[in-house]
Amino acid sequence: MIIVPVKDGENLERALKKFKRKYEKTGIVKELRKRQQYNKPSVLKRLKMEHAIYVQKLRQNEE
Repeated sequence: MIIVPVKDGENLERALKKFKRKYEKTGIVKELRKRQQYNKPSVLKRLKMEHAIYVQKLRQNEE
């Protein structure tokens, strides 16, 4: 459970912003989206390799 302490006289929008930030850091939404669809390990490996190649090309172009 996420608890956001609110100080006396603190704005509600600010407290909501703190809550959203904490919620984002927990990674609940990412985990939920990841679990909605199953990806085979071979597909994950291929995507990871493609991403690594892409990043490597970007870094080469910077130099």
